[in-house]
Amino acid sequence: MAGLSTHVLDIVRGGPAEGVEIELYSLGEDGSRLSLARARTNADGRTDAPLISAAAARIGTFELVFHIGDYFRRSGARTAEPAFLDAIPIRFSVADPQAHYHVPLLASPWSYSTYRGS
Repeated sequence: MAGLSTHVLDIVRGGPAEGVEIELYSLGEDGSRLSLARARTNADGRTDAPLISAAAARIGTFELVFHIGDYFRRSGARTAEPAFLDAIPIRFSVADPQAHYHVPLLASPWSYSTYRGS
């Protein structure tokens, strides 16, 4: 299965982060950004559909922006004001459009990590 998927885990609560707004951009060689998709995570911390379908997968550079600050404010987590982490950009490249790319976010109000999942 090709395409792009993601999920968000709240590492303070140890579970899925529901309601996180996510934006996906395609990045041009000239630095331009083209908006491709916008979604919110569901109760499982995932989007309801892939952000890039298998049919639309292509080689290129992309950026996911996770609006995690809003999520932690709504969840009642203790945060600074303004939030230390608000919008987290993750820039990555697709080299093989036939492969599936899963780019999850594991976050707290103070830190985050990501990886290429399966």
